[in-house]
Amino acid sequence: MNMGTPLKAGATRLLLLGSGELGKEVAIEAQRLGVEVIAVDRYADAPAMQVAHRSHVISMLDRDALRRVLEQERPDLVVPEIEAIDTEFLLELEQAGQRVIPTARAVNLTMNREGIRCLAAEELGLPTARYAFAKSMDEMRAHVAQIGLPCVIKPIMSSSGKGQSVVKEASQIDQAWRYAMEGSRGASDTVIIEQFIDFEYEITLLTVRHSGGTSFCPPIGHVQIKGDYHESWQPMAMSPAALAEARRQAEAVTTALGGFGVFGVELFIRGEQVWFSEVSPRPHDTGMVTMISQNLSQFELHVRAILGLPVLEVANLAPSASHVILADECHDNVAFTGLETALAVPASKLRLFGKPDTRPGRRMGVALTQGATTGQARSRAEQCAHAVRITGLD
Repeated sequence: MNMGTPLKAGATRLLLLGSGELGKEVAIEAQRLGVEVIAVDRYADAPAMQVAHRSHVISMLDRDALRRVLEQERPDLVVPEIEAIDTEFLLELEQAGQRVIPTARAVNLTMNREGIRCLAAEELGLPTARYAFAKSMDEMRAHVAQIGLPCVIKPIMSSSGKGQSVVKEASQIDQAWRYAMEGSRGASDTVIIEQFIDFEYEITLLTVRHSGGTSFCPPIGHVQIKGDYHESWQPMAMSPAALAEARRQAEAVTTALGGFGVFGVELFIRGEQVWFSEVSPRPHDTGMVTMISQNLSQFELHVRAILGLPVLEVANLAPSASHVILADECHDNVAFTGLETALAVPASKLRLFGKPDTRPGRRMGVALTQGATTGQARSRAEQCAHAVRITGLD
């Protein structure tokens, strides 16, 4: 790809649909390679907007608003970075010649758990938890009886654990339905009921599709709380057989989705058994650890891949970990204290995202650390993250 100069005729323009913390890092890496970046999100002053050349505030579920921005900006690349997008419109755009990363079909399928589960289990034959879909509470009760308890109930369209429940007793089923409906994105009225897999650990296998083929980052272990990422570490120790199977499954699903870029493939592991769980067609929140753990972060890999630039060896530099920094109050004017204490933790870094306001549980930053072992790195990351205090100036 020939690279122009930002803000000049002939610039290579990348339009981010979603401007949170992951989009911010993509924007920075793109700008380092001379790309003009336009950031779009539903609220003003989102993290990526603070570093982009220009920004727009719209609902990305509003195709008329999306069309106006696209006609104004005429981007070379449209890069979806969140789930709340009119994905059917992206399919229409791609058919009209617009390049969508990795592909509009990949974005469309992975935004909907029904689409990606059917692709993985039924078309590709990958091992998954037993599952069923329901459009009513009565239908859900029947599927729960068939799959058995405990089980996991999720909206087919949601993000960051919203609407997700682990149902252990029959008395919890009705509440799980209501919670799923509250957490569902858009107008979806469907839930997925999944067998509860008794796994030993779960991983994210960052899989990079690029002009030279498919590359894998070392596996990332992670802990989720209420379905949302809380901490991650790299490398995650795995048997050679389990790692080989994880790579096989990741390559199968990302090849089927197509396009170039980073995919976050989530898998459950028990011994040498591997089950496919989900895939995101973009950098993954658990992959923020790569900002300290790898020679090339997931964001640099993503930008290189989508620009058609070489992706060579991806190496782990040292045992490393990340830990989220969460708000516990609502503030419209945010301040941080304790940074001196946090950065006194050995081999530590902080990334404060710059979100303009807080609410309880909102991710406001991440601590990144290295250690002699992953255990030491995780302990340091927790210490670093917990030293940061979020306060309000309002």
